[in-house]
Amino acid sequence: MDNIKQLKHLFARAGFGMRFADMKDFENTSVKSAVRCLLNATDDEQAINVVQGDTDYTAVMKGDVLARKMFLQQQRQQEKDLNVAWVNKMSTTEAPLREKMTLFWHNHFACRTRNAKFAQQLNNIQRDNALGNFRTLLTQVAESPAMLQFLNNQQNLKGHPNENFARELMELFTIGRGNYSETDVKESARSFTGYGFNKGGDFVMRKFVHDDGVKTFMGKTGNFAGADIMNALLAKRETAHFISNKIYKYLVNETPDAAHVNAMADVFYKSDYEIKPLLEYVFTADWFYSDKNTGNVIKGPVEFLVGLNRQFYITYQRPEVLLQFQRVLGQVLFYPPNVAGWPGGRNWIDSSSLMYRLKIPSTLLNGGLIDFTGKADPEDEAYLATVRNQQQFVNTKVQAQPDWDKFFQSIPKNTSKTEIAAFILEPKLSKILLDNISKDTDVKAMIIELVSTPEYQLT
Repeated sequence: MDNIKQLKHLFARAGFGMRFADMKDFENTSVKSAVRCLLNATDDEQAINVVQGDTDYTAVMKGDVLARKMFLQQQRQQEKDLNVAWVNKMSTTEAPLREKMTLFWHNHFACRTRNAKFAQQLNNIQRDNALGNFRTLLTQVAESPAMLQFLNNQQNLKGHPNENFARELMELFTIGRGNYSETDVKESARSFTGYGFNKGGDFVMRKFVHDDGVKTFMGKTGNFAGADIMNALLAKRETAHFISNKIYKYLVNETPDAAHVNAMADVFYKSDYEIKPLLEYVFTADWFYSDKNTGNVIKGPVEFLVGLNRQFYITYQRPEVLLQFQRVLGQVLFYPPNVAGWPGGRNWIDSSSLMYRLKIPSTLLNGGLIDFTGKADPEDEAYLATVRNQQQFVNTKVQAQPDWDKFFQSIPKNTSKTEIAAFILEPKLSKILLDNISKDTDVKAMIIELVSTPEYQLT
């Protein structure tokens, strides 16, 4: 039973929760073997490819009003399709750890772009390298049109450096604030001049606008280009520590343990930034399974929705409702609030989002109505201005279909109601919950009640 408890915690953090079907598959598996399975799992089709074709955004926006309106509608549909495709992938994947870490890198390299093809390309870069090498991931992100566009590096030219990308590269992506100087930012920006992309979305090094003069960065002098800057940052152990600290907060505990983070940084740095050895170290450490690190992390909105989808095998007649759920819960994929990403932790919960979190499970599992309110995202306003119908979405019928037969068939025979409840919730069952469970005569009603509790918000 202790083994199942540890495996359940592992699946909660290294994926989106453990299903009864997973428990059956792994009940005789050691934690170390389960970790290896999660690290090496693959999907038949890894990449997401729902956005096809090339569109020159600038050319279209210079066209007539009708052309702009049609383009914005098409663009909006592509954004929806991409969002839904990723939620569906997370909800059905056989490689949950890869998707969980793709979600981590999606927030670490937070980026917004109106070009859905660019967004899809960056998402696939993060997925391909989610469990690979951070150096490779960083290099590919730095050369992605989505990030180059978002952080204005297309305008970073010799004699007129733009510091946006160079600054965020250090502050948010690698070494962290306090470990570099303003001179380092300026010299890094000069090194990244010329990094850009063409209309087809391919990275190009525009040598004619690259500053090939001598620069001094982190105390070293040379004719540096962008790759030299990234290598210099990765040579600093502070970068390994900065990334390890973020991963600890994401997978272990919002309050970092200095000794554990330092040990993680050692593993990460000595492996030349290989991500798998770092995660294997975390998931096989005794401290990862300690009581203080169990059932104490608030699920992010997407993790919350995906966890429900996976546990109850939910499908949607109107998949776009998933975007409305994300909006009211405060996390719309591909739309981070800023370059720093979603702050996470306790920031996920306020009076409004908690109300929706407690209501959504019963709505999904009972096919009910839900009242959506809330102001549109500011960047949606260009689209909303082109359509007449701008009223709030209210009393939306979710039209979700959980597969209750599949769910109940996966529960081992003779499993008591208390055992079912203990499996579904990560925190220990309180006396109030135990009393409620004993009163419930209908197991299905009990389960819906359990996933509608504050305790279900914790993983």
